[in-house]
Amino acid sequence: MRNVSLRQLRVFAEVAKRLSFVRAADALHLTAPAVTMQVKDLEAAVGLPLFDRRGRAVSLTTTGEHLLVYARRMIATMREAEDAMARLQRVEAGLLNVGLVSTAKYFVPRLLARFREEHPGVEIRLQVSGNREQLVALLQDKEIDLAIMGRPPKPIATQSHPIAAHPMVMACAPDHPLLKKRGLTASIAAAQPFVAREAGSGTRQAMEDYFAAHRCTPQVVMEMSSNETIKQAVMAGMGISLLSLHTLGLELGSGLLRVLRVEGTPLMRTWFVVHVSGKVLAPVADAFRQFVLTEADPYLRAHDRPLLKAAYGRAWSVASKAEGTPLRRA
Repeated sequence: MRNVSLRQLRVFAEVAKRLSFVRAADALHLTAPAVTMQVKDLEAAVGLPLFDRRGRAVSLTTTGEHLLVYARRMIATMREAEDAMARLQRVEAGLLNVGLVSTAKYFVPRLLARFREEHPGVEIRLQVSGNREQLVALLQDKEIDLAIMGRPPKPIATQSHPIAAHPMVMACAPDHPLLKKRGLTASIAAAQPFVAREAGSGTRQAMEDYFAAHRCTPQVVMEMSSNETIKQAVMAGMGISLLSLHTLGLELGSGLLRVLRVEGTPLMRTWFVVHVSGKVLAPVADAFRQFVLTEADPYLRAHDRPLLKAAYGRAWSVASKAEGTPLRRA
């Protein structure tokens, strides 16, 4: 394997990630024959096949699975070397890889737009994961520089910093009968048909923690992996749902959804910016980390305050960023 190149390993890792030579070629901005040739040259150097090809179906061989572990390590090490060299050159232009859970897509792009106004030479690559487990995998494989997420991952060593408060509310259709009632308890909400995010998502964990703390179990009638689809189901009267306030701005403003004033809500969670411990951040990644540490909280406070005031009939402010702490009246 003395003649194996880093280019071959990168192509191999991309094909292994997508299990498709065509999709890997698109991602690498190469032709499919060029990707095939790189893989064949690598297989020749290794002396064993790396992929099983059956028609259009592609899968890793046992040899390929083993090599992929080392290829990812080498690619990650080279990225760290590039980051270190860029830091020495004190360059703020370059590529910024940011990953986020799907709920964060409602505000992170606006922060990225503001950041790029200050750093116009930066190229941004944004990866939105369906849930936190997928995002943790991207962090672990060092495919992203920074992650914006709710709960810092425990399986891997990371550095995490709180950046903003994250209110969660009970959403319902505008004609829901509970809107006419006062003193709504968690048990009353739990007895309603509930539309929930899928297991493994931060939103689902927040829902389960909330009802467990109130010693009741929600009647989940439907699970979905998309906030947008959940909102459509709630609008259609299929049930109520615990959702991030950040996802509801348009629907609350237009009257398509309402907020139920259930005890212990709004729930307060916290957004974090996370990176792998020991990873040397390039100047552009470190600059964005510093940017969200100072800008995310005031931006989201300004966004959340009018929504909370409209939903709860009085001014509210974030009293604490501690996990599970409700917002408190100002």
